[in-house]
Amino acid sequence: MHKLRTLHLGQRDFLWRAAVWYVPVAGGEPHRTVRVRVWGGGKNGRVLQAHLQPAEPDDSCFATPKDVRAIVEYALEHGWRPEARGGMFVVRGTLAPRGTPFPAEVVAAGTEAVAVG
Repeated sequence: MHKLRTLHLGQRDFLWRAAVWYVPVAGGEPHRTVRVRVWGGGKNGRVLQAHLQPAEPDDSCFATPKDVRAIVEYALEHGWRPEARGGMFVVRGTLAPRGTPFPAEVVAAGTEAVAVG
C-alpha cells in the first residue's frame, strides 16, 4: 500500500497517493503510467484520478507534490467537486521531464468509475 500524503491548497486539505502502473499495449511492451488519486471530500467524496504518461520513456519519472497541486487546481477549474458523494473524476495528461502534468484533458466526470488506458 502506498502512503497517503497531504496537500494544503487554500483553506482545504487533500489526501493523495501516487503509484506506478504498467498499461498493456497490443503487440508491444507495456507503457509506464503514474496513477494519482486525490481525496478532498472525505471518505465518501468524489475521488480525483489522474493518469500521467511520461513525456519521454523514462522509468525515473514520478508525480511530485507540485504535480499533484497542478492536477488538483486543473480538476477544480474543470468541474471536479470533491464534496460530491461517490464516483470518480478522471483526468489524463503528460508528465513532462520537469514535472509539468500538462496538457491534460478531462476524461470523465460523474458517478461512474471509468477505466482509462
